[in-house]
This record gives sequence, C-alpha cells and structure tokens, in this order.
Amino acid sequence: MQGYFAILTLLSLIILVIIRAKMIGKKGIIVFRFGELDKKDFLIPPFALLYFYLIFAEVFGFPKLGSRLFYNGIVSWVGVVLCTLGIMLFLWSLISFGKSFRIGIDEEKPGELITKGAFAISRNPIYTSFGMVLAGIFFIMPNWIKLLYDLAGGWLFNRQVKLEEASLRKIYGKNMKNTVKQFGDIYKIG
Repeated sequence: MQGYFAILTLLSLIILVIIRAKMIGKKGIIVFRFGELDKKDFLIPPFALLYFYLIFAEVFGFPKLGSRLFYNGIVSWVGVVLCTLGIMLFLWSLISFGKSFRIGIDEEKPGELITKGAFAISRNPIYTSFGMVLAGIFFIMPNWIKLLYDLAGGWLFNRQVKLEEASLRKIYGKNMKNTVKQFGDIYKIG
C-alpha cells in the first residue's frame, strides 16, 4: 500500500505543477524557463524518468533495478508521513509563490520577491518539500539506487539554490539584503 502512496505523491507533484503553470500562464506569464540559464538542466529529465520507473517497477512488478536495502513497516509508514508533509509544504509553497512561480530562472520578468507564507519560514520551501518526498519514497522503498538519487537530489537542489541566489541578488539587490536579515545571515550577500 505504501508503494501506491509513493506513486500518488509523484503524480500529485506533477499535477500540482501543471495546474499552477496553467493558472499563471493564463495571465500571460511564461512559467517554464527551464534550461534557459544553464543548458545542463536538460540532463535532469532522463534521470527523473528513470526514478519514476524505479518506483513503478517496484509497485507493479516490472523488472527491477537495484536491490532493496531493508524493509521495515514502521520506517515505511514514516516515509508516507514524510511524503504527506512534503506534498502539503509543496502546495503551500505554490500558493505562497503567487504569480512569481517559475520552473527555471526568469531574469527577464521574475515577478516580485516572495518572503511571506511558506517563504517566511524557509528560503527554499519547494526544494525542502522535494527533499522530504525523496526521503519519504526512499523510506517506503529503500533501494541503493534511490539512495543515490537522494544524494544526487541534495546536490542538485544545492546547485539550483546557488544559481537562484545569484539571480535574486542580481534582480533584487537591496531587497535581498533585507530578506537575508529576516532569515539570519546564512547567505553572504554582498
């Protein structure tokens, strides 16, 4: 049952992004800016498809890649809770983002700097929610390949955060300094 929840979680993330992108797109805003700043972003989708396959294969009995590291029913349910919290944070983040939501970095028409809602408690709530979902799915279906995905996901989130911080500094300048004061001096912004 927990495996089906993992699939439902991934599908929910995708559906929420599509719905939000369509809502914002109706206002004439280009939401998909993926790969415009860094062409290496196009390496991500094939790995995402493999990740989806790993989950579907385990649930539906397709040929599997990698072996299970362990199974513990309690740990699996902890994974369900993490996925649920991750989806809730993701939804709150999308709502908090308002018209500023983009997939990729938009330096031409970025929208306003968001510091309220989910962004009042985390500088990067969407990446936090993705991390919670990745960890939750790993706990549901612990596999050494999914563990590698979690580690790679952490690296990728960190890389994207650095790119976004540089872009935000360039776009918002002084407003970014005020935001840093709000969150503590965790980012050294010039």
